[in-house]
Amino acid sequence: MTKHLQRDLDAVYHDLLSMSTVVEEMIDQAALALIERQYELAAKVIAADEAVDRREVKIEEECLKILALHQPVAIDLRRIASVIKINNDLERIADLAVNVAQRSLSLDEFLQFPVPQKVSRMVSLVTQMVRGSLDAFVNLDTSAAKRIMSMDQTIDELNVEVIGELQALMQDAPNLVVPALHCFSASRHIERIGDHATNIAEDVVYLVAGDIVRHKSIESRMH
Repeated sequence: MTKHLQRDLDAVYHDLLSMSTVVEEMIDQAALALIERQYELAAKVIAADEAVDRREVKIEEECLKILALHQPVAIDLRRIASVIKINNDLERIADLAVNVAQRSLSLDEFLQFPVPQKVSRMVSLVTQMVRGSLDAFVNLDTSAAKRIMSMDQTIDELNVEVIGELQALMQDAPNLVVPALHCFSASRHIERIGDHATNIAEDVVYLVAGDIVRHKSIESRMH
């Protein structure tokens, strides 16, 4: 790798990690808005999304410039491909955090609505997954990446349990159908954040080993 390529890669890595810090804060704030009814934080999350969108475009443009100028091969090419994919996943996570924040605002009229406690557990886990997947990327740690990937099933199971609680609540208290549906939507958005964190972890495995694991479960079902 030339020193110019290394310099440009370092710069785009720095931008990506700066973006990830903003996105993690958006998740935390959206969760507090939903669970603890800190609605002023919801507005901050929604306002932050435009800056994340600009960062995402800037990073993608930087990556395309590196491809054109340096024509990287082998692991350096995988580095750029991984940054492009992770960049996209982070932008989608930010969008999902905005969705959660918006659902929290929709609950403003239903202050007595009980958000299921398992939603807090889901938020805690997806936050760990996002942060852990980025740490695995920085450290090129496939073992850590695979641990993140294994956490996704727990998120899925918790989401199913939350949905079950909300369905039971709607049957017992028809007057809470509207807020329950808002909470159902928020839970689904949180579950999707876990999916994108899993994507990032899978990209770490691809970067280090050149092994595309994203579709392995599909392939295994076909055999």
